[in-house]
Amino acid sequence: MKSRSESDPIQRAIAEYLSRDLPYKLSSHDVFITCGCTQAIDVSVAILARGGANILLPRPGFPIYELCAAFRQVEVRHYDLLLEKGWEVDLDSVKALADHNTVALVIINPGNPCGNVYSYNHLEKIAETAKQIGTIVIADEVYGHLAFGSNPFVPMGVFGVIVPVITLGSLSKRWIVPGWRLGWFVTTDPSGTFKNPKVVERIRKYFDLLGGPATFIQAAVPRILNQTEESFFKKTIDDLRLNSDICFKEIEEIPCMFCPHKPEGSMTMIVKLNLLLLEDINDDIDFCFKLAKEESVIILPGTTVGLKDWLRITFAADPSALVEGLKRVKVFCQRHAKKWLKQC
Repeated sequence: MKSRSESDPIQRAIAEYLSRDLPYKLSSHDVFITCGCTQAIDVSVAILARGGANILLPRPGFPIYELCAAFRQVEVRHYDLLLEKGWEVDLDSVKALADHNTVALVIINPGNPCGNVYSYNHLEKIAETAKQIGTIVIADEVYGHLAFGSNPFVPMGVFGVIVPVITLGSLSKRWIVPGWRLGWFVTTDPSGTFKNPKVVERIRKYFDLLGGPATFIQAAVPRILNQTEESFFKKTIDDLRLNSDICFKEIEEIPCMFCPHKPEGSMTMIVKLNLLLLEDINDDIDFCFKLAKEESVIILPGTTVGLKDWLRITFAADPSALVEGLKRVKVFCQRHAKKWLKQC
């Protein structure tokens, strides 16, 4: 097995790729390779786990964090994302929830499931808040650079001088290769907090126990990161922007559904479900089950991401399939509409 003192081309390539957007340079020794971002999430929770530990997670958020925390016996404390502020972090909630056992504050940017993208100023406030409560930030940036609204993507590592940051990412979203299962866990920490020998040793030993991605995929990474043409990224952004517009427009025509904020990033959006306008639908889970059975359309119930009676919609699809799927949703909602609404 190759030791961490030897520099692997894939680790160098990822360090150089991420350093392009940072005010400092990462080393290959800051980079650890994972089987997709899901494994990176699990590792980030596992290495911080200890007796009495708690972790601050966003609501709505990505449910894998809760599963990993439960498995590691780490208490989950949810802070809210503020709908009225475009799903920004409720920093007052973060301060109220944190205590001396808080091991990390997790942020997801660009956002899943809300499709939001945090501004530079808001990210700076998050960093300052994390420093104030004495914890680190785990920055889930699996949708990094997939921003098509008013806010450009800014990596949380930019603020690593304020607070230590663990950056999680993968090839799957920006390069549209989800089945490749190649991700990274990176210590974006120019102040050297993670350079503590005990911390470094714990991270290294943990990764020594894990299996990595397929070697032929690892071998392709340097070329992928360095030689992908800008036109490929531009097309992806243009496609996501178009699909976001399609979703937002189609949903406006469905009376029982409301999207409070048009997505500005990632591949997902979250929609409020008005059950008062529907018959024979008990909640968001019931809605999604019946929709799948009657129209063969799969939408994730908001309960799974922390918001009851909301829906999470993924718009990473061919535009024609997206239009067809949303028309089926509209037909389904018309079929289950209250009688008085059908007569309008």
